[in-house]
Amino acid sequence: MKKFFVRLTQWEYWPFSLLYFPVFFYYFLLSLKKRSFFFFTSSNPKIEFGGMFGERKSDIFKLIPTEFIPETHLIAKGDLKTAKAKSEEVGFPLIAKPNIGERGAWVRKIDSNEELAAYVETCPVAFLLQELIKYPVELGIFYLRYPHQGKGIATSIVRKNFLKVIGDGRHSINELLNEDTRALLTVNPESEYLKKIGSSIPKKGEEVLIEPIGNHCRGTQFLNDNEQIDKELNEAIDKLAKQISGFYFGRFDLRCKSYEELKQLKAFKILELNGAGSEPGHIYQPGYSLFKAYKDILWHLKALADISEQNKMSGVPYWTFKKGIKKWRAHQAYKRLLNA
Repeated sequence: MKKFFVRLTQWEYWPFSLLYFPVFFYYFLLSLKKRSFFFFTSSNPKIEFGGMFGERKSDIFKLIPTEFIPETHLIAKGDLKTAKAKSEEVGFPLIAKPNIGERGAWVRKIDSNEELAAYVETCPVAFLLQELIKYPVELGIFYLRYPHQGKGIATSIVRKNFLKVIGDGRHSINELLNEDTRALLTVNPESEYLKKIGSSIPKKGEEVLIEPIGNHCRGTQFLNDNEQIDKELNEAIDKLAKQISGFYFGRFDLRCKSYEELKQLKAFKILELNGAGSEPGHIYQPGYSLFKAYKDILWHLKALADISEQNKMSGVPYWTFKKGIKKWRAHQAYKRLLNA
């Protein structure tokens, strides 16, 4: 009952399909205006499907200057030999993630050869092994640029506060998690990690990281940092984005040492670059108005449609309905494989 009440009253926990149901009507209207159901496919010409879904991360990393990304290697499904060789190059701990992502599914922090072997044995798809970046600040920065304009802007910044507990010297980690609403809805108490540490009692004031992956559905708190957007940050992100061929609309997921360093394009790494399917993550700030969230979502959707149309006018065609439906069906099959 407690879980049900929290989900009912706090919209940030609503299922994606429920939250976005009203948005689909506006999307349909934009499709009529742009005369294509798949207008978004021309938004980012160098990213498959515009980056709405189903794009390969390995292809996107090829578009980004190597100095801005972690060391990353593509591993074929079940290829333990190559995985071990590349893990020796990168070094533990590292991050493993499917080459085609789906809302954080199968993203893992790997600490040993044993954990790597278990991941390779069970992961049902090709995946990436990525250097773990230890800069203290993780951000999602939404960027857009209209092709007919010289400069782009940052429109949203979300700062990620990873799920953790603070010890009181009396209660176990599991007991502390049971009192945390976010953990109640997102943490699997039967996970191998919690089986190992759940019964331990942290010292008073001791912080214990529960989830190292910055995904909202895995307990990370998303905080609205839009107040950090200023002239210097806009100029830095615009300069960065223009070094990525064919990128006009999407979100940088990155780690940095500080905002001050980021504004100088120093001490940061891009963990992922998301395209047309990106969300302005600041809307998931706890307590953020649902009305304002829809306003922000629709504003970005309108920008996506206009950017796509301008690219079409410059010679980047929309995908045909037949081609788009084929892609959608293939991705549905891929999601079933991930969730099997």
